[in-house]
Amino acid sequence: MDVAEENMSKADTIKLRQKYIGKSCQLFYRANPLKIVRGQGQYMYDEQGARYLDCINNVAHVGHCHPKVVEAGARQLAMLSTNNRFLHDELVQCAQTLAQKMPGRLSVCYFVNSGSEANDLALRLARQHTGRHEVITLDHAYHGHVSAVMDVSPYKFNQPGGGPKPDFVHVAPCPDVYRGKYRDCDYPEGTDLTELYVGEVQRMLDGSPTGVAAFIAESLQSCGGQIIPPPGYFRRVYEAVRKAGGVTIADEVQVGFGRIGSHYWAFEQQQVIPDIVTIAKPMGNGHPVGAVVTTPEIAESFASTGVCYFNTYGGNPVSCAIANAVLRVIDEERLQENALLVGRYLLEQAAALKSEYGLVGDVRGMGLFVGIELVSDRQNRVPATDAAKLVVERMKTMHRVLVSSDGPDDNVVKLKPPMVFTKANVDEFLVGFRECLAYLQQQQQQQSLVLEAKQMAVVAESQPVRVTHSLATGGVLQPGPIGVGQRDSSNLIKSV
Repeated sequence: MDVAEENMSKADTIKLRQKYIGKSCQLFYRANPLKIVRGQGQYMYDEQGARYLDCINNVAHVGHCHPKVVEAGARQLAMLSTNNRFLHDELVQCAQTLAQKMPGRLSVCYFVNSGSEANDLALRLARQHTGRHEVITLDHAYHGHVSAVMDVSPYKFNQPGGGPKPDFVHVAPCPDVYRGKYRDCDYPEGTDLTELYVGEVQRMLDGSPTGVAAFIAESLQSCGGQIIPPPGYFRRVYEAVRKAGGVTIADEVQVGFGRIGSHYWAFEQQQVIPDIVTIAKPMGNGHPVGAVVTTPEIAESFASTGVCYFNTYGGNPVSCAIANAVLRVIDEERLQENALLVGRYLLEQAAALKSEYGLVGDVRGMGLFVGIELVSDRQNRVPATDAAKLVVERMKTMHRVLVSSDGPDDNVVKLKPPMVFTKANVDEFLVGFRECLAYLQQQQQQQSLVLEAKQMAVVAESQPVRVTHSLATGGVLQPGPIGVGQRDSSNLIKSV
């Protein structure tokens, strides 16, 4: 394939970035960042033409530069790009398709440009409808970068330099049964861990001074470490929140549009219907577009204020044309089914690694949303943060496979590739991943041998040494530094 033309050298690109881009805008692989100049399907190419298997870009949902998506965007851009206060067909067709794919009464759409905007608007809808302000969120959650959603994103405000947490925000434990507050290994088999996690939310509802407006959660937590909630968790939480007068918000920005394989929306696998759903990233396959979908009742509460909701670019013709193309491709190419089949194969093969490598503590996921948690001690589930970082870097450098790590201790290797990922791609990933694990295992063994040798040396130094030379009094030389009343046997032997 042709290499995309490079405007400047990688070194010059880095210099300009360092000079003009804020330091808080961090790159992947900061020690040796990639300069990606082209993408196609599940692959990305650097300035030298090297091909990388992309296992992390859930943004390119139907594959990088899908020809049907590119064509739809280019055609509409050549015809008209304006704001959504004029009638145009792409907007209403996109809203109709989204509403048809949503369960229950989720049928009213608001278009935005990003997941951050979508979650910001979702909170406004919830607060207007309930007349309340307090929000319950989950620990390690990330809902966006604008102020209102940073307030409900512990993934950000819990970091050094983040916060403080607002008083109107309540943080419930993430329902992680492997390394969360309530771990399956700490309770007898059959213990209802769902009830323990739901109880935390219930206590917050009961203790709320003014009443909770909303419970917001990612249907499957991504930045928190690819967390799969225990069965029934959202059903029981939703029941409790609604009984207390609040509404429920499902953040599908990372996991919607068929990614989990078994369902189009990830919240459906928990047999729930939220009051508000937020979507973005994969909806535009890399183009900035998102939406909020809610019920007519909540939409009517929002409209009753008399304040117009106007978003200049949200729902513009180009964005909606691209989103419509993405929605068609998902169906035409049966990408949800592909996610189910390939994801099942990926999970089965990755789970087998647990019997081969002690570093692999847990393998979890649904469809093409998978997390492999690395631990240095399986029994105590100690996070192997350094090992995960090494795997990410080595996969890129040695195998040209792009993965990332995340979670509270940054020890979960994440896979959320484009939905065109194949079983052959799974095999390619596994070859590299196995080599990384074998390399780490070998390093650990070498370190153990070195440590054992040092310990044996310490023991040897602490033992008396028997000297057979005829001039050695008593035949025994005591260990320790040479002092008064002691003889240096080495000098003694040399002098004889």
